[in-house]
Amino acid sequence: MSQEAAEKTSSRKFTESAGKIRTVVKRMYQQAQQAKEEKRKVAYCMVMCNYEEILSAMDIVQVYAENYAGLCAVKRQAECYMEKARAEGYSNLLCGYAQVGIGFDAMRHELGEMPPDAPDGGMPEPDMLLGCSMGCDPRWKWFQALGRYKDTPIYNMDVLMPPSDADMDAIKEHSVRYMAEELRGLISFLEEQTGTNMDYDRLMEVIRHVEETRWWWREAYELRKAIPTPMTTQDHFVLFVPHHMMLTDPFTLEFYKGLYEELKERVDNKVGAIEDEKYRLLWGVGLPPWHTMSILDYYINFGAVFAAETAYMIPEPFEIPPGVADPVEIIALRAFQRNTSLQKRGQEAGGVPPLAQAHLERIKDYYIDGVVMHITRSCRASTMGQILVRNVIRDHYPNMPVMFMESDIIDLDTYSDDETKNRIDTFMEMVGAYKRSLG
Repeated sequence: MSQEAAEKTSSRKFTESAGKIRTVVKRMYQQAQQAKEEKRKVAYCMVMCNYEEILSAMDIVQVYAENYAGLCAVKRQAECYMEKARAEGYSNLLCGYAQVGIGFDAMRHELGEMPPDAPDGGMPEPDMLLGCSMGCDPRWKWFQALGRYKDTPIYNMDVLMPPSDADMDAIKEHSVRYMAEELRGLISFLEEQTGTNMDYDRLMEVIRHVEETRWWWREAYELRKAIPTPMTTQDHFVLFVPHHMMLTDPFTLEFYKGLYEELKERVDNKVGAIEDEKYRLLWGVGLPPWHTMSILDYYINFGAVFAAETAYMIPEPFEIPPGVADPVEIIALRAFQRNTSLQKRGQEAGGVPPLAQAHLERIKDYYIDGVVMHITRSCRASTMGQILVRNVIRDHYPNMPVMFMESDIIDLDTYSDDETKNRIDTFMEMVGAYKRSLG
C-alpha cells in the first residue's frame, strides 16, 4: 500500500504532539528489534496487565502485540495475517488483534524469517509471552495458541475485576492480597527466565515515575473540558500510545508534559481543535475502526468534535499510601482501587453499571451533545452492554442521540463507507435537533 493511500485511512491530527506519534511508534519497534540483536530479553505483552513497572525494573523490553495489530490495520496491511490465521483454522470472529498476531507468527514460522514488508520491520521474536485475564478471553488464550509455532515460555496472570454489585470494602483485603500473589508469581517467573533478581528499590522508583507520568497525562486530558475543546478523539487514539506501550520510558513523562503545555496554551487563547465548534460528541464504548480512522473526520463537516471518549481511558488518580513500603503491594492496591472506582461511584449513584457510569460522567463533564458507539464484529468485550449503556444514558439525558457504527477494529471487509456516512448524516440531524430543543 502506498504512503498516500495509507494516509487516507488515518484521521486528521489537531495537535503537534499527536503529529509526533508516528515517528515514536517507528522508533519503538526499531528499539525492540535492536534489543533483540543485543541479546536483551524481549517479551510479548498486553495492556492493562499491571506488570509494566515490573518488566522495566528487570530490563525486559516490552512489545505490545495488540498495538502491532492496530498498526497493521491503520496501514492496511493486516489482511494477509488474518488470512493466514484463518487458514490455520481460526475463526474470522476471533478478536482481530489475535487474528493478526497469530497469523503473523504462523507466517514467520512457515517462512523461517520475518514476513516480507512487515510494517515497521515487524515484531522481534519474543523470549517470553506474558498474557493476562484482563478484558477478554483471547488475552489469556492467544499466547497459548502461539505454542503451535514457537517454544517460548509463557506466563498468564489473573487480574481481578470485581463485579459491580460487590461490597468493595469487604473484598478489598482479599483482592489486594490475591493480586499481589499473582504479581509475585510473575516476578519469580521473570527471575527464572532472566537469571537476575528483582531490585525492589528500583521497582519503587519506576512506580513513582509512572504515577508522575500519569498525572501529567490526566491533567492534559482534562483540559479538553474547555469550550472550544483543544483536542479531539482523533488525537487521543494516537496520544494514548506512549502511556499504554511506553509507560516507563523517561520520554513518556516529558511527552505528556509537552502535551499539557500545548493544550494549556490553546485553552488560554480559546483556540479549538476545529474553527467553528457547534456540537460536542462522545466516542463511547467500542474500540475504534483502525482500518478507516478517517471516518471520524467526516463529523467535522457538521461542526462536530469528539471532546471525550470512554475507550483507552486514563487510569484513576492514585497516591502511594504512607506506610506501604512494598512496591508489589502498592501495584496490587492501585489495581484494586482503579478497577473498583467506577463500581463505587455507580453504586453511590443508585446502582448504575460501571461502564454506563463512565459515560454519564463524560457527558456531564465534557458538555456532550451526542454519543457514538462502535459495534465491533471481532471485539465482543468492547461491544457487549452497549444497548444497556444507551438506555442508561437516555434515562439520565432523555432524547440524547446515540449512534451505533458497525464495523470492526481490524477487518476492513466489515466496513461500508457509504452506509456509515449515511448513518452519520441522520445522526447529526438528530444531534442538531436535540441541541435546539435544549435551548
